[in-house]
Amino acid sequence: MKNYFLFVVTLLFCFPVYASDSTATILKKLNDALRNKQYYVKIKEERILNFKKIKSEAFTKEQEYNYNKTLYTEYQKFNSDSAIFYVKKNQVIAAALQNKDLSDLAELQLANLYSSSGKYRESEAILKSINKKTLNKSLLPNYYVVYREFFEHYNANSTSQKYIDQIGKYRDSLLSVLNPESLSFKITQIQKNIFDKKFAVAEKQLTVLLKNTKEEDSQYAMITYLFGSIYETTHQLELRKKYYALSSTADIKNAIKDNASLQELALVFYEIGDVDMAYKLTQSAIEDALYCNVQFRTLLMSEVYSIINTVYLEKEAKRKTELQLYLLCISLLSLFLIVAVIYVYKQMKKVSRIRGELYETSQKLAELNKDITETNSQLQERNAQLSESNHIKEEYIAHFFSLCSTYINKLENYRIILNKKATAKQFDEIYKMLKSTTLVDNELEELYKNFDIIFLNLYPTFVKDFNDLLIKEEQIVLKQGELLNTELRIFALIRLGITDSVKIAAFLRYSLSTIYNYRTRARNKAAVSRNDFEEMVIKIGLISLKV
Repeated sequence: MKNYFLFVVTLLFCFPVYASDSTATILKKLNDALRNKQYYVKIKEERILNFKKIKSEAFTKEQEYNYNKTLYTEYQKFNSDSAIFYVKKNQVIAAALQNKDLSDLAELQLANLYSSSGKYRESEAILKSINKKTLNKSLLPNYYVVYREFFEHYNANSTSQKYIDQIGKYRDSLLSVLNPESLSFKITQIQKNIFDKKFAVAEKQLTVLLKNTKEEDSQYAMITYLFGSIYETTHQLELRKKYYALSSTADIKNAIKDNASLQELALVFYEIGDVDMAYKLTQSAIEDALYCNVQFRTLLMSEVYSIINTVYLEKEAKRKTELQLYLLCISLLSLFLIVAVIYVYKQMKKVSRIRGELYETSQKLAELNKDITETNSQLQERNAQLSESNHIKEEYIAHFFSLCSTYINKLENYRIILNKKATAKQFDEIYKMLKSTTLVDNELEELYKNFDIIFLNLYPTFVKDFNDLLIKEEQIVLKQGELLNTELRIFALIRLGITDSVKIAAFLRYSLSTIYNYRTRARNKAAVSRNDFEEMVIKIGLISLKV
């Protein structure tokens, strides 16, 4: 009870120190780092490449040994195969120099690399071949670290209390030979306190270290990872997520491929139900483990990956079902639009028939010279019907094309939403098809073609009448197979009563300034008054225009 109270007090005391960034901000930085992961790898590779260029044929054996040791350090958590290559070169150099200390150091480094890459028998054989009694005291920390990590790696395959005891044994031995003022001692002591469940003490020690450690420091990821381990054991989900995210971000920026933070963070997101993020982090962790050839990390992730991948695939299947439902809805909407086009076509035929009847009636009136009053009354009635029919026709066509435009915009917005939700590498053919803009382009082309046909069926003399309003030199000449061009469509919409440039721009998918320029340029070419030009366009088909 006393320890628990001390833990709570320490947490409240230390919280302002390491809560400067919100979890949302930290996760944003993590996502940015994941997106730029290859960039950080490239920086690491360029640094190694630049270092390799300094090698000289004039190097002494000792200089070449130190040169290889530096490359081993660069590759240790980045690419274990390359690290093994340079350690083996140092084994040859140490043997040539007959220097036992250099040979022992290379052997310890190789044993550590073997255990992390899954070669446990080879690693164990090397460790057993090293006589601790004859080992230089300066190499004892390396010896205990390698043995401790050997059991940590091996324990990933076969969890056993025996191996856990061995880890504790070599950790205690390591503490006995490290300088108490060194950072390695402090971190190892914190690990022991966490193992002994002295969380309040460990957290206080970590807080001190974190204050004096910058994000770019090599130990920053380890410190924040240990914070996450504490909060995992004490079931503080938000703090656990925050510090594993900090540790993961630091590892990614430092191009550390042998890391544990990503897989721990993936489990956090899986627990809170964010399967997409859990899958994304798991994929990244496995890619790192395979890249570095850290077999024990791959084994640790295999079970987690299986669970997360199963849930992710189930979610993707659900998304696919929803997508099929959306496609069905779109198909039904398309069918509705076809029916609407047929209905409009029938209305046009009806109007055409009424016009024919009016013409025949007028001919009969001229020939038979019947009662003028009765005939005029009938004619006015028919004209009223025609006017009303035309009004309904124009309103419906305007509504129909507005609906078509809205439909196309929705299709395009839907494509964009699907594209944003998709992940970078696991898309099927449906996603590739949805990503294409061909559907929208075809729909637009078909929409404008239908508009031209329907409009010219209603106003067959529109192009001629419009040209009559322009000076002869500026009259519009259409291309072969072209019914209307952009300028004619703008004024066709104005003829239908759509005079708002914003609506015209939305329908024709041009900028507002482009529509404004077309209208201004047409008024400037008018053979009639500029102020009356658009009003006369609106009257096309109602009166005969003579310029």
